[in-house]
Amino acid sequence: MAKTILITGASGLIGKSLVPILLEQGNNIHILTTQRQKRNLNAASKVFYWDPISHQIDLQSLEGVETIINLAGAPIAQRWTKAAKNRITKSRVKSLELLAHSVKIHNFPVKHLITASAIGIYSNSLTDYYNEKDAHYNSHSFLSSVVQKWEAAARSFDADTVKITILRIGIVLDLSGGALPKIILPIKSYFGAALGSGDQWQSWIHVNDLIGIFSHVLKNNLAGVYNAVAPNPVQQSELTASIARILRKPLFIPNIPQSLLKLILGDMSAIVLESQRVCSNKIQQTGFEFQFHEISSALKNLFRPAN
Repeated sequence: MAKTILITGASGLIGKSLVPILLEQGNNIHILTTQRQKRNLNAASKVFYWDPISHQIDLQSLEGVETIINLAGAPIAQRWTKAAKNRITKSRVKSLELLAHSVKIHNFPVKHLITASAIGIYSNSLTDYYNEKDAHYNSHSFLSSVVQKWEAAARSFDADTVKITILRIGIVLDLSGGALPKIILPIKSYFGAALGSGDQWQSWIHVNDLIGIFSHVLKNNLAGVYNAVAPNPVQQSELTASIARILRKPLFIPNIPQSLLKLILGDMSAIVLESQRVCSNKIQQTGFEFQFHEISSALKNLFRPAN
């Protein structure tokens, strides 16, 4: 059954793939954007302006909306200066707080919030295998602190009237953006190498499966916290080697030392050095079936020639 859905962060990696699918399903799509010049570019959707940091929102965006899909947030992959950390955190927290406040004050008939989150909430570990019930959060990790505040903001919605679904997303594999093109580039240029020890676990998901999870949650009105990762995480060295095999490129260079990565990237090196091995059983138990269980099949699909 078609719904009226409000989407934030629609121009990001996930949003660009999700919006066309939701439109194909016959849904009415409202989009909130922070860029005024994009307001009239999407003829198939209704586009509205907002600025969560300054508490501005076009309330027409929420009229008739049953479901909010929240993907808003400044990119994590930027130099983690004090200003950048503040921007990364506020862009996530303020967005949800403004939406929750607007729904409550104006009594909009929103019944379901589906919000992106991240597996960065879990502690850095080479041995633990995390499910949604684990509370092994790292109080010293910037990524973990951001995600904890992000999820707390989602719970500012009234749980008595709004179902809340939190999707903890892993590394999204998509050639059009995100981490994968950045990993590919040095391998293509014969400078590919595992990062740090290479033993750190990286929980990934093919973009098609991630879009499938959003659609599955929407269709089945699922509530709660779900890990949005493929069933088989890989260690960083295996991810690098798998990409090199697909590209038919050798890996000449030894592992890039952790100390060098920290020197080049600063605190942001945590993105590639922290290890989270994350379980997907809970979403599978709701009836969701992954297309891509193994990293090799996911990469082959992404790199296959276009027909």
